[in-house]
Amino acid sequence: MPRLRRVARWALWLGLVLVVLGLATAGALYWLIAPRLPDVTVLRQVELQEPLSVTSADGKLIALFGEMRRYPVAIGRVPEHVKQAFIATEDARFYEHPGVDWRGVARAVWMLAFSDLDRVPGGSTITQQVARQFFLSTEYSYTRKLTEMFLALKIERELGKDEILELYLNKSFFGNRAYGVAAAAEFYYGKRLDELTLAEAAMLASIPKFPSSGNPITNPSRAMVRRNYVLDRMFEVGFIDAAELRLAKAQPGHAHPNEPPVALDAPYAAELVRLAALERYGEAALTSGLHVVTTLDSKAQEAANLAVRRNLLDYDRRHGWRGPEARVAIPEGDGPAQWQRLLTGTVPIAGLQPALVTASGPGSATLYLGDGQVIELDLEAVRWAAPYIDENRRGGRPGKVPDVLDVGDIVRVARDTQGDWTLSQLPDVQGALVALSPETGAIRALTGGFSFALNKFNRATQSQRNPGSSFKPFVYSSAFARGFTPASIVLDAPVVFHDRWTGKSWRPQNDDGKFDGPMRLREAMVRSRNLVSVRVLDAVGVEFARSHMQGFGFPPESLPPNLSLALGTSSLPPVALARGYAVFANGGFLVDPYVVEQIRRRDGVVVHQSRPARACVLCPQRIELESSRGGGGFDLSVAGSQRLSGSGGEVGPPELHLAPRVIDERNAFLVNSLLRDVVRRGTGRGALVLERVDLGGKTGTTNDFRDAWFSGFGGDLVVTTWVGKDDFSPLGRGEFASRAALPMWVEFMRVALEGVPEREFPTPNGIVTALIDRSTGMLVSGSGADAVTEYFKAEDISRLETRMADSAVNDEEEFDIF
Repeated sequence: MPRLRRVARWALWLGLVLVVLGLATAGALYWLIAPRLPDVTVLRQVELQEPLSVTSADGKLIALFGEMRRYPVAIGRVPEHVKQAFIATEDARFYEHPGVDWRGVARAVWMLAFSDLDRVPGGSTITQQVARQFFLSTEYSYTRKLTEMFLALKIERELGKDEILELYLNKSFFGNRAYGVAAAAEFYYGKRLDELTLAEAAMLASIPKFPSSGNPITNPSRAMVRRNYVLDRMFEVGFIDAAELRLAKAQPGHAHPNEPPVALDAPYAAELVRLAALERYGEAALTSGLHVVTTLDSKAQEAANLAVRRNLLDYDRRHGWRGPEARVAIPEGDGPAQWQRLLTGTVPIAGLQPALVTASGPGSATLYLGDGQVIELDLEAVRWAAPYIDENRRGGRPGKVPDVLDVGDIVRVARDTQGDWTLSQLPDVQGALVALSPETGAIRALTGGFSFALNKFNRATQSQRNPGSSFKPFVYSSAFARGFTPASIVLDAPVVFHDRWTGKSWRPQNDDGKFDGPMRLREAMVRSRNLVSVRVLDAVGVEFARSHMQGFGFPPESLPPNLSLALGTSSLPPVALARGYAVFANGGFLVDPYVVEQIRRRDGVVVHQSRPARACVLCPQRIELESSRGGGGFDLSVAGSQRLSGSGGEVGPPELHLAPRVIDERNAFLVNSLLRDVVRRGTGRGALVLERVDLGGKTGTTNDFRDAWFSGFGGDLVVTTWVGKDDFSPLGRGEFASRAALPMWVEFMRVALEGVPEREFPTPNGIVTALIDRSTGMLVSGSGADAVTEYFKAEDISRLETRMADSAVNDEEEFDIF
């Protein structure tokens, strides 16, 4: 008995010594490590990485940019069963321990001491995981583990349990670029947190252990095992009862990728925003949770997308079938599983679905679609597909379906306006549309091509194309600034210009190769006579015209210093032409196109509010503005007169910025009047189907039909459309702008101007009307068959009266011919 007491005494002393040594060791380690521990109070101000979000002016999501999907959520908005799922599987005693679960630590030490394992599970609390996520690496070492434990204790002294849990739920990685439980719920289930079932919450709680190899998309069977383990743990700790456990386990796994719910397809505009944000904020723009509100109107943008795609497909059909995208062999006996593999890598583009021809007979073909549908195409659905030979020729129309479709062909199909499936193909042509407000320059719709997924080159802003005759209004504006009038007579006849330096001659031609003799400028614009424009430019002087045109925002390097300028040989993107036309629509003021309306931080503070220069004809401040200011380039992303407030402080109250006047309001009115006549009875009369009187615009077709344009205005919009090929090859004979570009403009305007009242263009002071002879352009005293009403500047009437008096004295008829 005494011996037993001695052994017990020695064991007690040994235990006390070991405890003292342990405490001393722990104290020494803490003394060594504590000074190097980071300041955990920064966790109260931590800003988790969030993507850059881009929306339309009416709040529809356009894009999310950033490597991480994350939507931080306050702990008060996390449902109880979601919190319980994570606590049960990661740290059941989370609300009881001081940051380190000593039971778990002891269990881990025991396993290390009495097993051959180098690493053992358990021992890390949620607080320790937060310490590791924010301050430490994933290196496995005893030093790192001790540091993690000391950090956890320090974190628990500074933060409350709910604050720690909130950090954990928002920081954890869930695979597939999803960070935080809210992003995981959206990606795997397409749901908000408060919509998750118990089984779904358990599945999410199972992911952080193996986010890449054990998520329900990468490895669904392993994920189901992990989910059921989480449910078992929830039952063991008393969070759920047996009935809830059985019901949750009975639910099948149904996770699948759910990309962010993009509500508006505007990738070309979104890319402009992304590039502008990177330029202004650097890489932080994609991780700091900025929210950008654009100027885009969702209704107008959707109309632009549809108009561009439909018209490019219509053009493509006119020029024939170029054959299947690919041909594959289909072994006998293959079924949907094998067909699906053959379509792998061929994705839907702009509504055109990939399809594999699995059977083809005289009257119909059977096609398997990439989404698993099986459809039939009859002869009528492929009737348009005459073989393409070149841009000017195509073969005969097919007489039976196999003339077009063979078994093994991979093709495209789309639904027509009646909802029926029809054969289609990716167009071999491109287009662009930009619509902006002539009052401010705000871009309401922008489409830079058939499909951003197919080609990211933004033809609305990046291309440099010849505008052709759609540039003539700027030539005429130069002429009106030099004393010409809409009634001035100019000769439409052959002309040859010799270059004495090179010895070469230039013989400009009209599109139809004909000549109509003397004609008024109004008629020349309506009928788009090239030779009249060349003679006018020659009369006013190329240098004067180039200087005048720069006021419309065209950079000097884009304007050739020769008479070819009259035929639209400048190189411009569609947005620049739209900006120029806005001057004619708003009364003579130059506005800056922009697409960013507002930028907000993640906390809702506005750090940028666009303050564009406005035309604002009726503003009292207008009369105080200088009469003109040099033109130049334009900032597509942020209105040129506005800058962000440095480090991101809240912006101040709005201020009025007036756009500079670049041409006389009477000059703008005269050109505006001519452009409205082009729609009423000229090359733009295809727009008459819109049944509006406030429409004006001009077609433009370049040499060899390489470019087709229509620029014009109506309601509260200025719109430019363009059609052409990226390699500058011809569109084909007969593809005039009235056929290739104007229908796109009309289709867009039909939707964009629905419900928009017609705009009035009041006659400015200094403009008068007079009757003239339609043949001579001279004033007449009374009405008659040859008398028409024309607009003039008041001083031009006086000059014309003086000329007529001189003519009467000399008793000879005098024409204003150049």
